[in-house]
Amino acid sequence: MTSTPDTHTQSTPDESSASLCQLRAKREQILQGAEKVFLASGYEGASMSQIAREAGVSKGTLYNHFDGKASLFSAFFEERSKTKLAPIEAISREEGQNVHTALRRLAETAIKMMLNPTSMDLYRIIVGEAGKFPNLADAFWRYGFGRTLHNLSDWLRRRSDAGELVIEDPDFAAEQLMILCQARIVHRRRLMLPVDDSPEAISRLAGVTANSFMKIYGPDHQ
Repeated sequence: MTSTPDTHTQSTPDESSASLCQLRAKREQILQGAEKVFLASGYEGASMSQIAREAGVSKGTLYNHFDGKASLFSAFFEERSKTKLAPIEAISREEGQNVHTALRRLAETAIKMMLNPTSMDLYRIIVGEAGKFPNLADAFWRYGFGRTLHNLSDWLRRRSDAGELVIEDPDFAAEQLMILCQARIVHRRRLMLPVDDSPEAISRLAGVTANSFMKIYGPDHQ
């Protein structure tokens, strides 16, 4: 009895790697199309058909990657948040820098991030539509503001353990720092009110924010 040759072929590592790269490229292509549609039409006004057309893919391909608009928005928001939050996370990982200098750098970076036009548009969409679509607020908190607070809280805890700050509740202190960063400039820009948001104004506000935070939590002020 002769055996039938196995005609099934397995993918080589190079072929698997190429396939994975293609999937990632297609996913990013979809996310770029989704970004344009969400920012132009809002969440409620955006449709999967519009996104497929803008991304240059079929609806079948779109649904192979995402099962609906909610999961697509979450993925889009997560990916863009990773990019925008990277500078803040990099500063929080640095060791050996003066705590006041680090606070000022963190504040200035956070202010610039929140003033970014895409950040502004997404914030307005989420605030305006979260009442109808709670998943928007969940995505914002999980991948944006909540992630920032988590990283800042860890950084503040380490600084407090080192004796550079005196903080009993790092989670609350992280929220205080982010609220200070939104004062004056960010709040007004969100409402499209006139405000000086020049680099010089941002730098001054970052300095005031760092000084204010040190007056609350600095060891010399306890």
